[in-house]
Amino acid sequence: MKLLFICNQNKNRSKTAEELFKEDFETRSAGLFNEHPVTTEQLVWADLILVMEDSQREELSTRFPKIYLKKQIICLEIPDLFYYNQKELVQLLTLRMRSIVQPLIKQA
Repeated sequence: MKLLFICNQNKNRSKTAEELFKEDFETRSAGLFNEHPVTTEQLVWADLILVMEDSQREELSTRFPKIYLKKQIICLEIPDLFYYNQKELVQLLTLRMRSIVQPLIKQA
């Protein structure tokens, strides 16, 4: 399964998630408000798109309305309080992935 993790800058949360889950999935990460923001190609590539905050999901719907309607987008509800690979961020990502994403993968 191809997972695309998205946060604001693609520096901390989404980068950590990309690295953390690359053993179990094909992973990539992107930002919305950085120098090279997420692209149509990245969204099309992903089987599942995971944003860190609801505002990011809303931004995707504004920028990519046609793709947004065709993709499953899940919010992990992880605030922008962490730095790259911070222990608490890793724990929270693991917990969220286990509770939100794993049941979806089993259904597929």
